[in-house]
Amino acid sequence: MGESSNTHVEHPDVRHEPSDVNVRAIILTGIGIVILAAILYILLWLLFEALSDRQVGLHLPPPPLADRPSGPLPPEPRLQSSPSTDLREMRAEEDAILHSYGWVDEQAGVVRIPIERAMKLLAERGLPVRPAPEGQGGGAGAQGGKQEVPQGPALGRSPGKEGR
Repeated sequence: MGESSNTHVEHPDVRHEPSDVNVRAIILTGIGIVILAAILYILLWLLFEALSDRQVGLHLPPPPLADRPSGPLPPEPRLQSSPSTDLREMRAEEDAILHSYGWVDEQAGVVRIPIERAMKLLAERGLPVRPAPEGQGGGAGAQGGKQEVPQGPALGRSPGKEGR
């Protein structure tokens, strides 16, 4: 028990920093940044005041395009002056077409019917079918000469888009 536990072993390659952080330098840098920001704020405020006083003193006329043109309107297409009104009118026209009878092609005898009537007819009669080719399925056998037409994603198109 004669040895003390206060033995200090020094190694020549192992060292530590005498001070971790220079607090004084960090505080002075922060104070410098705040002072610089305050000086810039004051300088910019003075610049804007000088420029706004100069602008008021000039009494410039408004730009030429600020007034409405008194001459003829520019050629089509022009910008919409009231898009919501234009949309409402367009939808009213489309609804009138969807809910009325009329000619699509009078020479060919193609007419349009109201959409409600078309849906009722489609529900009563079903989708149209076409006859099967003569060489397939035994002709007019058990199916009565008709074969269902595949619709939808199987052909890569949606039903009802063929006539457009």
